[in-house]
Amino acid sequence: MVEVPQTDEGWYMLHDFRQIDWDAWRNAPEQKRERAARAGREYLASHESAADSPDGEGTSAVFSIIGHKADLMIVHLRPTLDLLSKAERQFERTALAEFTTQPTSYVSVTEVSGYVSDDYFKGDEINEGLRQYIEGKLKPEIPDDEYACFYPMSKRRGEEHNWYTLPFEERAEMMSGHGATGKQYAGDIDQIIASSIGFDDHEWGVTLFAEDPVKIKDIVYEMRFDEATSKYGEFPGFYIGRRFPPEDLLAYLNGEAVPTAEHDDHGGHHHGEGHGEGHHHGDSDGGHHGDAGGHHGDDGHHEGDGHHDGDDDADDEEIRGQLADMDIYAGQPHGEDVYATVLYSEADTEELFEEVEGLRGNFEHYGTHVKTAVYEAADRDRSAVVSIWDTASAADTAAGFLSELPGIVERAGEESGFGTMGMFYTVKPDSREDFVDKFETVGGVLAEMDGHLETDLMINEEDENDMFIASQWESQEDAMGFFRSDDFQDTVEWGRDVLADRPRHVFLA
Repeated sequence: MVEVPQTDEGWYMLHDFRQIDWDAWRNAPEQKRERAARAGREYLASHESAADSPDGEGTSAVFSIIGHKADLMIVHLRPTLDLLSKAERQFERTALAEFTTQPTSYVSVTEVSGYVSDDYFKGDEINEGLRQYIEGKLKPEIPDDEYACFYPMSKRRGEEHNWYTLPFEERAEMMSGHGATGKQYAGDIDQIIASSIGFDDHEWGVTLFAEDPVKIKDIVYEMRFDEATSKYGEFPGFYIGRRFPPEDLLAYLNGEAVPTAEHDDHGGHHHGEGHGEGHHHGDSDGGHHGDAGGHHGDDGHHEGDGHHDGDDDADDEEIRGQLADMDIYAGQPHGEDVYATVLYSEADTEELFEEVEGLRGNFEHYGTHVKTAVYEAADRDRSAVVSIWDTASAADTAAGFLSELPGIVERAGEESGFGTMGMFYTVKPDSREDFVDKFETVGGVLAEMDGHLETDLMINEEDENDMFIASQWESQEDAMGFFRSDDFQDTVEWGRDVLADRPRHVFLA
């Protein structure tokens, strides 16, 4: 009787392919397209951080597929099959789903087999290196290399060549030679191989990752000459795509190259050796990389506070132009263009800070992140969460995550007229008390101005010299009236002596 290798299974994997109905997309009103892109972006960002998983385990990624077979490939890894089903169905609840069809998909589960280690399956004690390797095989992260190639495969069961009738030792020897070829690509190729026997039409799903797509061609080509493949491998089709961050979804839908230049900073993570019954390419254990994410609903439609398309773009530029004429920076301090969102919370500040700290750790994996901090009002029970980004789309995506924080009562720009002007100041330590006193004086002036709603002096929980003044107004013109006033100009002159850095003024709505 032929020996059947033992297997152990880990996380479940879904390759969800989506085709865009480009005619429907072109013919849809701009507002509907923006809503769909925003919903899709929030879905992708939330699932990338596994916010849909109870313990936050797993990860997802999106790839732009080249060719006619599909437009997008969304890859999900989750601890249970039910969570894969949930991820698939939650996409269908988004406004973006109206513009897509699902031409195909592929379901599989990560595994290790008897080709890896007899000791593991015998229950013997194994060394730490092997334990970590097997853990990486069963619970892999999606490598963040730029390009990915997915293909299903099976072992041949023909009359002349039948993999499953060969003795175990012969199969193991061929797999060892196959792996030796793969090891030559260590550092160039990452991989995730998952079993689909009983789950889908073929026996394994192979996903190769590389910074250089030619390396993918090279390894597949060279593997064809191994006996394990030349005699026993069957490959029904291939998909090639490029990974892009969720915040680039609208750029993708608008026909731009993605990742866009502002997000094109993914570095490859190269890992240890990978094995599987069906196919193995060598040194890749599916190591770890950072995710942006947090607690976030999957079908909410959150308006971004930092920047909007269309007429809002022109409004923002007009505001910045007026302020620039008065030597006031609005969103472009020191030559950089930043976008921000502010949310207010009535939750306990310490509790809020703990939640934000976790989110911020994920945000910092993105090169577009500038700053996220918690500020507490100086004279009332109110906190503000401020998140500043290099790009409008990133600020918009972050707003979706932040809106799920505890005790959120209001977002700038929602039912609040013109919204918040964020004025950031870093004060010299010796001048802190003077700055607070000056704010009280200016606050009295603001209270008398037409269109003024409220202004708070907020103090950074981590740095008492970092101040954020949140000022809300009924209209743009009312807000500009303050900046044109003599009182403000006097304050600017006074501030040159007490500020440690040039102030940053950002319109948030």
